[in-house]
Amino acid sequence: MTAVEAAPAGWLTNVRATPATLAQWWVLTVRLIVPSVKTGEIITAVLAPITFTASFYIPLNRVMSFAGLGFSSYAQFMAPIVILQACAFTAVSAAFRAAADAVSGLDRRFDAMPMHPLVPAAARMSSNIFRLLIGLVSAVISTHVIGFRFVGGTAHTLGFLALGLLIGASFCLGADAIGTATRSPEATSQMLVLPPLILGMLSTGLAPAHQFPHWVQPFVRNQPVSQYAEGLRALGSDTLGKASPVTWSLMTPTVLWLVGSTAVSCYFLARQNLKRS
Repeated sequence: MTAVEAAPAGWLTNVRATPATLAQWWVLTVRLIVPSVKTGEIITAVLAPITFTASFYIPLNRVMSFAGLGFSSYAQFMAPIVILQACAFTAVSAAFRAAADAVSGLDRRFDAMPMHPLVPAAARMSSNIFRLLIGLVSAVISTHVIGFRFVGGTAHTLGFLALGLLIGASFCLGADAIGTATRSPEATSQMLVLPPLILGMLSTGLAPAHQFPHWVQPFVRNQPVSQYAEGLRALGSDTLGKASPVTWSLMTPTVLWLVGSTAVSCYFLARQNLKRS
């Protein structure tokens, strides 16, 4: 007898994580992770950050170093955008999976079972975090190869890694909500490819704000990708001490964007799943 079949009647109304709930979450999580390992999806999660690193660094290193960055190296400057692109890539996969579950009728089948309505979404998020961790490790190693170094101390290094993970989790939450709402894997993937590309190019991830035309500089400085990049860059620090110091004034916009986007994503994700129960 499976954990789903063994769940007692009426437990749907119980919001606590009962043993049955945890067992169901674990079974569904393994259902998502194991095929991704067997089909080579994990290899894609490893190769994507390597591709981003090479695509950004090889053509832009000499140009940006010549133009002046205020940093010891272009690798130290651009490392945050590789982290953010790895997060965005994982989010696109998360949206595709959520949309596929919705359009295939799998969500409706789960609704008919004695299962808390948030368990499938929690399982998808767990598998997303699994792929996200692999992508972040690949991103850190890739940028280390081209010259990026953690020089801000242990606390700043842990803060850098934690912030990257939280940003990626926030991206995945929003992507899961979008995928569940659209119920179209193809349309969802197309919707989520352009925003990371546009926001990434029009951000301080690849070039300082002052190198953009004056009319677009306010947007470049204040949009979320730039704020995330600035926060990560400060935590990563610089070998010549040219990075901005980690202060509340610097980190507050980053934290506000992160908290705000996460709250909105959680609201819509919970609403989508709970209204079916």
